Amino acid sequence: MAKNNTMICSFCGRSQPDVKKFIASPTGDAFICEDCILVCGSIIKTDNKPFFKNKKLLTPKQIKQHLDDYIIGQEEAKKVLSVAVYNHYKKVEYNLSGHSSIKLDKSNILLVGPTGSGKTLLAKTLANILEVPFAMCDATTLTEAGYVGEDVESVLSKLLQNSDGDIKKAQTGIVYIDEIDKIAKKAQNKQLPKDPSGEGVQQALLKIIEGTVATVPVQSNGKSPYQESVSVDTNNILFICGGAFVGLDDIVAERDKNHELGFFKKQSEALTQNVIMPQDLIKFGLIPEFVGRIPIVSKLEKLTNKNLVDILT
Repeated sequence: MAKNNTMICSFCGRSQPDVKKFIASPTGDAFICEDCILVCGSIIKTDNKPFFKNKKLLTPKQIKQHLDDYIIGQEEAKKVLSVAVYNHYKKVEYNLSGHSSIKLDKSNILLVGPTGSGKTLLAKTLANILEVPFAMCDATTLTEAGYVGEDVESVLSKLLQNSDGDIKKAQTGIVYIDEIDKIAKKAQNKQLPKDPSGEGVQQALLKIIEGTVATVPVQSNGKSPYQESVSVDTNNILFICGGAFVGLDDIVAERDKNHELGFFKKQSEALTQNVIMPQDLIKFGLIPEFVGRIPIVSKLEKLTNKNLVDILT
């Protein structure tokens, strides 16, 4: 405001003699001083700061070194995860920078390995290293909408709660869905009743895993239609799925059967014994659309006696 031809800052109330420069509003009836402009600039800068607390994304090599401090063995899985997570958060930084209207798609991860091989620990440790919100859920508790059990949106509710209600923070977190092999669709038999915890859950997870704006209840317990809900964008949330996939090795072995003779047969078996192809997962019971949304597959090995000794010591 101007009083007796003297400019006064509309924010701090100081007049012209105390301040060197003022900026007037388009109408000329309000002013802001240079000190208040600096304060406003610092607030905006703080709001737009990177979601990483260390301000700098770790390289794949650094992520792998941190994983080595906590996890024994599983060298191949740690390398795959380090590169995949680095690529994901580089995409997130690019998408949040606002420099381009083109949004890069994310690459979710599937961990296949026996019980106790460290799938959950890998996901938890990654979230701790990157200092991003983390949520874990069990796929066996999820059901199709309209059935008794948890809706798939409850996964995001847990992430939101672990982010202290900060939606912006939750939208760059990591979600680990365990026992994903338990939602494989059953055999195609028309006499069987509808399976709300199998293929139906896979269908419900498709859009959330791929990236969408989901309506998420603030409290994950209960299915009341009157409970408070918020919108969460899942385009920058990394989904890591894990499961034992008992019987998948037999499917892979069946696919790898060939009629080569002599040395070539042994070499072929050595090259393909750890390679899991999309058709193997589809044959196991995952629907093709779901497999397509989890392009990175990493296989964890069963812990050896030496690994167990290393863990204990």
